[in-house]
Formats: sequence, C-alpha cells, structure tokens
Amino acid sequence: MVTIKSKSEIEKMREACKIASLTQKEIEKAIKDGISTMELDKIAEKVMRSYGAIPAEKGYPSGMRGVPDFPGSICASVNDNIIHGIPSKNVILKNGDIVSIDLVAYKDGFNGDCARTYTVGNVSDEAKKLIEVTKNAFFEGIKFAKKGFRLGDVSHAIGEYVNNNGFSVIKEFEGHGIGRDMHEDPGIPNYGKPGRGIRLEPGMTLAIEPMVTAGKPDICQGDDGWSIWTLDESLSAHYENTILITEKEPEILTLI
Repeated sequence: MVTIKSKSEIEKMREACKIASLTQKEIEKAIKDGISTMELDKIAEKVMRSYGAIPAEKGYPSGMRGVPDFPGSICASVNDNIIHGIPSKNVILKNGDIVSIDLVAYKDGFNGDCARTYTVGNVSDEAKKLIEVTKNAFFEGIKFAKKGFRLGDVSHAIGEYVNNNGFSVIKEFEGHGIGRDMHEDPGIPNYGKPGRGIRLEPGMTLAIEPMVTAGKPDICQGDDGWSIWTLDESLSAHYENTILITEKEPEILTLI
C-alpha cells in the first residue's frame, strides 16, 4: 500500500534526507586514490551518528538463507559492481575508478535515501559520460513526478533517456517508496510504458534511482550474496534521490 505522508511526517523525512545528503558530501571530500571503501564506511557512520541518525543499511536483512545481514553502513560499489557492494579494507580505490555510494540515514522513525557515483582521479571519457547520463536520467524522470501523472511516465522517461544515449538500465532492481520503512510501495522501475501504474499524489515520498551500465544490462550476483555485477564487466553508475510529490513541482529532499 502506498502511504501519503502527513505534514509532521514530511518534516521528519526532510531531516533524515538532509543528513543523508550531508553524509554524501563528506564522503565526496574523502574519496581519493588509496582510500579503502571501509574507510568511507566509517566516515559515513560517524557523520550520520553525529546528527543523531543511524545508518539504516547496517544490519539490513538479506532475506536469503545462509546470507548474513548487510554488514556495512553504506553500499560501496566500484566500477562493474552495480549495487550492494560491501565495504572492505581490501577494496582500495585507485586512479581511474568510479565508485557508487548508496546510503540511508534513519532518524526519528523515518529514512532518507540517496546514491551518487564519484570519480577517483582521472577517469575515462566513457566513465564521465556514464555518470552524467545516469544523473540526467533521474532529472528526466522527475519531470513527470507530479500530481496527476502516472508512475509509468517517470519510468518511461528514465529508460528512454538512457537508451537514447547508448547505455542500458538494470531491470531486476528498481526504485521504491520510502518513509518509515526503507523500502515501501510502490516499486519504481527504470523502464516502462507511459500512462501505466498508479497516479501520483501529493504526500507520496519516493526514492527514484537509475542504475545504468555502459554495456549490456545482464547481471550476476557475487559470492557474498549481496553484490550485483555487470555480466560483461562493463562500468556501471547509480544516482538516487528521495523526492516528495507536491501540488506543483517535486521536492528533492536529498539535495541541499
């Protein structure tokens, strides 16, 4: 069931989202050649806790037998690792890498979710274009994240923009509603047909997140049970914000 947030709930969402955004800014400052993804994880947890929030991804249940709960405060996914990369002291960023950081701050009963893909030193032109297209796809999608449009209008706009730029969207994973729970209804694919799906209403809070690959959209799962990789080892990028549907333009809660 899709929940419509009250004014007081929206204010709590704003605070959680602000903390998520501030945490991304601190991570961006720290990214450099030679830093480990575990070091970035520690920075993220320290920042969130300094604002009275907790990292919601830490301990998130896998839902799969034999796969432990997620151990990190962030998902740190490097190069062809699309999403759900587990932070590690053994994963050291180096010049030319790109790294996607997905994090969720939880405070006063509500979640704020956002993802960014960062460059490490000098990266290829392909990597730069991939990151730009992934980010722009989000903004193409939210042109339709308005009262009266349907969810499929958002999904279609994202997928068309990505495809027209020569890249591929991941179809097995999608955006989602967000609020008291990290993942709420509705699911938000990054492809689809316009005019389909639920009609958007003020008070809905959604995490819209294009996940894009430079090659084919086929994926595989890592041995850890969490990480998702491109099957052809092509680069991937991820961009996400939590937004609020209003009477007019959507409000991006995780951009401050």
